[in-house]
Amino acid sequence: MRVVFDTNVYIAAFVADGICARLVRRARKREFELSLCHIILHEFSSKLKVKFRCSSKEIEQACTLISEAAAVVLDGGTLSAPVCRDQKDDPILACVQTAAAEYLVSGDKDLLVLGQHGKCKILSPRDFELLFG
Repeated sequence: MRVVFDTNVYIAAFVADGICARLVRRARKREFELSLCHIILHEFSSKLKVKFRCSSKEIEQACTLISEAAAVVLDGGTLSAPVCRDQKDDPILACVQTAAAEYLVSGDKDLLVLGQHGKCKILSPRDFELLFG
């Protein structure tokens, strides 16, 4: 199954050893095919710098870890029209489209309320983890 994680999943994985960290570990074990887009990687590194005041070395190490978890790192792509009520989330949906993902995992209510984008189901980290029994 092809999956995209929203930036907030990666942030949560690095802040606490919970469900999101477990999902990143599953991706590293190749239990599913994780696709990552440059826009998510950029947003992730930016949040680590601004919100968490991580050093350049810490950011580089974190980005390396998530890049290694991904089966593929893609350019983001674009949408033909705005989709999400928070248009800052549309690049995430463009990534989903480019990756031909079956699942988008996010904690963002603006994305979760959509439930689906094309053929891609949008699930919370907890709901996605339930797919593994």
